[in-house]
Amino acid sequence: MVVQEKLIDELKRFDLNSYQAKLWVALLSRGVATAGELSDISNVPRSRAYDVLESLEKKGFIVMKIGKPIKYIAVPPSEVVKRVAKKIHEDAKQETEKIESLKGSPVMEELESLHVHGIEKIDANELTASIKGRNNLYNHLVDLIDEAKENVIISTTSNGLIRKGDALRRSLEKASKRGVKIKIAAPLNNDNKEVAEQMKDIADVKDFDLQSRFVICDGKKITFMLADDKELNASYDTGIHVNSDFFVGSMKSMFDDKWSKN
Repeated sequence: MVVQEKLIDELKRFDLNSYQAKLWVALLSRGVATAGELSDISNVPRSRAYDVLESLEKKGFIVMKIGKPIKYIAVPPSEVVKRVAKKIHEDAKQETEKIESLKGSPVMEELESLHVHGIEKIDANELTASIKGRNNLYNHLVDLIDEAKENVIISTTSNGLIRKGDALRRSLEKASKRGVKIKIAAPLNNDNKEVAEQMKDIADVKDFDLQSRFVICDGKKITFMLADDKELNASYDTGIHVNSDFFVGSMKSMFDDKWSKN
């Protein structure tokens, strides 16, 4: 049996490696089979078949049928999905609990102390950072917005407004409830009209194009993106974060001037 590589790649979502995926698919096609039979039809070396089948059994994908020769039975895919989802949920819960347990702990206090003393030795103008990849950028912007106390300014593109409506809306809603004033400038069109209307519940949204992409918080911190996003692959999107009252103040003044004229 020739197993399509695309199917094998898709099964990596189940946390399976190539050999595991091939043997499971082979067993699903046969219902019940020996390790030797599965090795032959899946092209998995016989020397590895037993170890791989044992790992699949531990994961709950197959059941071993006692007897001679030993045979294996495939667990229905629908049941496997339930088991995988349950394990992912349990693992995520455990990891979350581990992280949550650090709050207020001596370890966290020591880490915070090290960070505070380290920051005290750095000139504010040197507090710059480069963030690569759109997912990393949005995670950074969420943190930035969560720390905002007075205002948040966003300049973005038409497509950028759609993405930010999805990635940042929850953080912006929380900021708005804290009393943070939010302004968003973007070229509006039929594609992003619905998102713009939704964002107006939590922010002042205006239709104008600064031909730039940045987020300013409290007039002290700015993260600006280096390239146009029209034909930019998300993984190559790059932002620069700067803490500088002088630089950020200048950018905010230019934004406010443009905002007042629109």
